[in-house]
Amino acid sequence: MFKKGLGLALGACLLTGLFAGCGGAGTGGSANEIKIGGNIELTGGVASYGKQTMNGILLAFKEANAAGGVLGGKKLVLVQADNKSEASEAGNAMTKLITQDKVAAVLGPVVSGNVLAVSQIAQDNKIPMLTPTGTNTKITVGDDGKVQQYAFRSCFIDPFQGKVMANFAAKSLKVAKAVIYMDSSSDYSKGLADAFSDTFMQNGGTIIGKEAFLQKDQDFKSALTKIKAMNPEVVFIPAYYEEVGKIVKQARELGISCPIIGTDGWDNSKLVEVAGADALNNTFFSNHYSSQDTDPRVVKFVESYKKEYNEEPSALSALGYDGALMIIDAIKRANSAEPEKIREALEKTKDLQVVTGILTLDASHNPVKSAVVIEMKDGKQTFKEKVNP
Repeated sequence: MFKKGLGLALGACLLTGLFAGCGGAGTGGSANEIKIGGNIELTGGVASYGKQTMNGILLAFKEANAAGGVLGGKKLVLVQADNKSEASEAGNAMTKLITQDKVAAVLGPVVSGNVLAVSQIAQDNKIPMLTPTGTNTKITVGDDGKVQQYAFRSCFIDPFQGKVMANFAAKSLKVAKAVIYMDSSSDYSKGLADAFSDTFMQNGGTIIGKEAFLQKDQDFKSALTKIKAMNPEVVFIPAYYEEVGKIVKQARELGISCPIIGTDGWDNSKLVEVAGADALNNTFFSNHYSSQDTDPRVVKFVESYKKEYNEEPSALSALGYDGALMIIDAIKRANSAEPEKIREALEKTKDLQVVTGILTLDASHNPVKSAVVIEMKDGKQTFKEKVNP
């Protein structure tokens, strides 16, 4: 998920121009350690996302160090920089990590808007940047169609999960008439709506209606009344849990009983608080992993995470862990902490076993791996099925 705030702050743009080419390419630390930056949203509007992601990163580094470190015993050190959930602050954090802390690579930011705001700084300073959770396509491939040489990610991109849910609707739910209810203020939501629509129609389905809302709206009953009159077999809501919870609650109150489906923006424990457990029955959403997956690697990760943090790991925690594993793997294969060699190794990532699947990076630096579909049952997330690319 993790694509909020796509409007790039002017301050971040100015920072890019000010600090670009200032030098300060990462030295990677001392003789006994390798410094990796963490440009993460630890305070501000999406701090809950950032902290979950950071926990996953820290766990992976702790385990790697306990197993002997890398490059003959060097310890991995995560230099944390709080971007305060703001694009301009993300720019400040990135510049500090590169020019002052001299990190060899950077993990983060978490949300796509902040990743896009700092991408040029990483490019100009030739420091590999890996976002665990930024799913916007422009992070790795710019408007000019060129691959961003120093940008990588450990999560799948937005269009993939739009396709996943369209296939799930057609093949698993076996429905043919869908309504899309999207957030018109969010590029994330609009992109997913397009991907879902294209694939659903390719499968022989019909989009019988489209409605829109704005982020922070509270009353959705007017649009939901229209949707009910359309008599859909499924409603697709690619949005974040704050609005989704209210929409699902009001939809059920109006008597809309058909399946309601969505994407990874739903993944938050507060969804149940907002919507209510009963209202969320017969709802499904795509995600990067499920803590209930019986894959032995997932089981081991969940056990380790619970022991470390005394809570269930979210998808963001898993993706943070996976992003750290990618950096660790690249350093080992490069046999170096030099940023350029890490970048070259990241590009060649192939068949890497991570928590969320077996990961290979394509030519655009995007992972090719599986997704899962989560079903809500009596307020609990339950593993429904795994979808391979």
